[in-house]
Amino acid sequence: MRRNAINTMIGVALSAACAASAAAQTGLDRTQLPIPEPKYPNSNILDVSKATPPPRFDVKAPAKAPNVIIVLIDDLGFAGTGTYGGPISTPTFDRLASQGLIYNNFHTTAVSSPTRAAIKSGRNHHVNNMGAIIEMGTTFPGNTGQIPGNVAPLAEMLRLNGYSTGAFGKWHETAAWEASASGPFDRWPTRQGFDKFYGFLGGETNQWAPFIYDGTHQVELPEDPNYHFMSDMTDQAVAWVKYQKALKPDKPVFVYFAPGAVHAPHHVPKEWIARHKGKFDQGWDKLREQILARQIERGIVPRGTKLALKPEAIPDWDTLSADQKRLFARQFEVFAAFLEMTDHEVGRLLQAVKDTGQGDNTLVFYVAGDNGTSAEGGANGMFNEMTYFNGVTEKVEDMLQSVDKWGGPETYPHMAAGWAVALDTPYQWTKQVASDPGGTKVGMAIYWPKGIKGKGELRTQFHHVIDVAPTILEAAGLPFPKVVNGVKQRPMDGVSMVYSFNDARAKDRHTTQYFEMFGNRAIYHDGWFARTIHRAPWEPEPRRGLADDIWELYDTRTDFSLVNDLAMKYPKKLAELKALFLKEAEKNKALPIDDRVFERVNAELVGRPDLMAGRTSITLAEGMTGMTENVFLNIKNKSKTITAEIEVPEGKTANGIIIAQGGRFGGWALYVKDGTPAYDYNFLGLQRFTVAGKEKLKPGKSTIRFDFAYDGGGLGKGGVGTLFVNDRKVGEGRIERTQPMLFSADETADVGIDLATPVVESIGSEAKSKFTGRIPRVTVEVKEMKKADKADEDKARAVAAHKKALSN
Repeated sequence: MRRNAINTMIGVALSAACAASAAAQTGLDRTQLPIPEPKYPNSNILDVSKATPPPRFDVKAPAKAPNVIIVLIDDLGFAGTGTYGGPISTPTFDRLASQGLIYNNFHTTAVSSPTRAAIKSGRNHHVNNMGAIIEMGTTFPGNTGQIPGNVAPLAEMLRLNGYSTGAFGKWHETAAWEASASGPFDRWPTRQGFDKFYGFLGGETNQWAPFIYDGTHQVELPEDPNYHFMSDMTDQAVAWVKYQKALKPDKPVFVYFAPGAVHAPHHVPKEWIARHKGKFDQGWDKLREQILARQIERGIVPRGTKLALKPEAIPDWDTLSADQKRLFARQFEVFAAFLEMTDHEVGRLLQAVKDTGQGDNTLVFYVAGDNGTSAEGGANGMFNEMTYFNGVTEKVEDMLQSVDKWGGPETYPHMAAGWAVALDTPYQWTKQVASDPGGTKVGMAIYWPKGIKGKGELRTQFHHVIDVAPTILEAAGLPFPKVVNGVKQRPMDGVSMVYSFNDARAKDRHTTQYFEMFGNRAIYHDGWFARTIHRAPWEPEPRRGLADDIWELYDTRTDFSLVNDLAMKYPKKLAELKALFLKEAEKNKALPIDDRVFERVNAELVGRPDLMAGRTSITLAEGMTGMTENVFLNIKNKSKTITAEIEVPEGKTANGIIIAQGGRFGGWALYVKDGTPAYDYNFLGLQRFTVAGKEKLKPGKSTIRFDFAYDGGGLGKGGVGTLFVNDRKVGEGRIERTQPMLFSADETADVGIDLATPVVESIGSEAKSKFTGRIPRVTVEVKEMKKADKADEDKARAVAAHKKALSN
């Protein structure tokens, strides 16, 4: 009897507590996050059986708040999808578009980091301190590359309001000097509102052999010859969503799904490439015409829309040689396959949500590009993108010899710029050009069956990536928080798009928007668009000074593709808009305009932190891996010494990497092969130089030293390498060429293993390359360069870094 009575009392108390908790949810003050726990007086009751517990404090999302998915494709322009007239199959995007809404006036910032910060915060990119990509941060407010505390990300707002949050794929919002094991981790994904992160931190990665993190922990890649990151990140996202819904089906999820695709390198399995053979032999000029015709037919662009002129640097297809046409067509076949595969993987994620039974209450933003399509492949494209950054020009005839490998693990490719212009149809320019819709406007579909009545409808209202976050808050029934984690918040710059969901003719609410990137700048206001082209993507220097820039004026209501410049006809309107640009730029921390080329990519000159500043040596040990070039000692264009203390166990033959930097597309390694020590220098995968000993190491302790005496007299020169074991010379040889600027965009320096792709193919990478003994200590030392060489390097590094920075 007593037990039954107690059970009854407990049940009543729990029911009351749950009811009280549910009632309390409706009265929560969500304008301050985290939501403060209610204060309860201390109890004065001795016996728990006579006391009633207070309701359990548990923050839940508002009732019926939708799951939210943002899909953000990389480097895909306005005409990238089938729905928007493109030539590539994108059935997942097209299906969402047919069942939801599409917008033909949706804009980005024109490059990666700024767009990503803006879409996840609802604030303009300079307000996020992302005036450019993170690799180009300065000390000026608006350009530091460090997201401030008063610009809390949407993910943190949702997490603190009862959402589960996961980010998968590309990040590119953590400053280069913060992306190491020493942190700080404040701007890593798991400190920016995400419970789960699986992806890469930089601007690009090798899809066949990526350098990825799970949270803040490096991921060791599986020994799977068919591994591909696009599929892997989808598997991770699918598993995470299913796990969340299995444990807490009523808790909504927020998924940020940002593939590295279709940013270079264009990596895709052969079976996907085969589907596109011969489809693009007509070339980019006819492709532009075909795309525009489809856009007009489908109502994506108004009837009468004309093609903007191609940039002068893009040749007519008919003037190309047969070899050029063959190579360039193959490049685009691989790109098309990469996009089709990516769209397929997006479909797998959306199907996983549908399988949980919650597809109808899932709000999906499928943003087909963080900017326009990339023209950074240059005139001919590249078999190995690293050649471009090291001043080596790849010839068409050389690339043709490897055309059948294009897109495979032996390549690190990009496509010719003409294709980028085609996928930005009907516009003139491409990625990077913030003053042209070809650089900023992308396709975008929104799907939410429970919130959107129409199917397959077009919306023409002007919108920007900063509008996504406020839209999600309104759809979820959440207010904008005034305070997050104790910091008063700057209001969102964007406006919610919900007003347009069920009213195609709704009056625009986003009426003014500034654009600025690398000196290219523009202002949109009530249909008018004023702009200046300060620099083309392939131009190393501005065309003229900022004060001397030539401005153009367009009426986008009657001139969709910006082909009719009205600057001479309406000079007062142009002056009015130029003044408005300066007002908006000042308000959003976009001033001063920074169009510097050389200085901005040199951390020392612009005051950006550099972990290796002033250092001439670094001492490491086994287990220290994943050091990108931004956080490792620069050994290029100078003499160096590597000294390794190793231990070989009794009865074992030493084998594996002692220390390596880079990989298949350029790098160096000190290693032991079948007991014999050696040093390899891999020059861009084009030439390999080896300095090796002849005798096997004996068991026990040994000191292996490699000295490289740099020839000097300029950059990228050779030198003499000498190998020592216990101070005894065991090998010597010439290394005729060295890479002056960059080994890799994402490969790292590693002790005791070679992550990702191998520097030394016979040793391999990942688990195969692990050293079989111990490495208590490795010291890398460099000698100061001659002043003349240092000056040359500073300028050349700036040029290379500028190229690399802009490609992200």
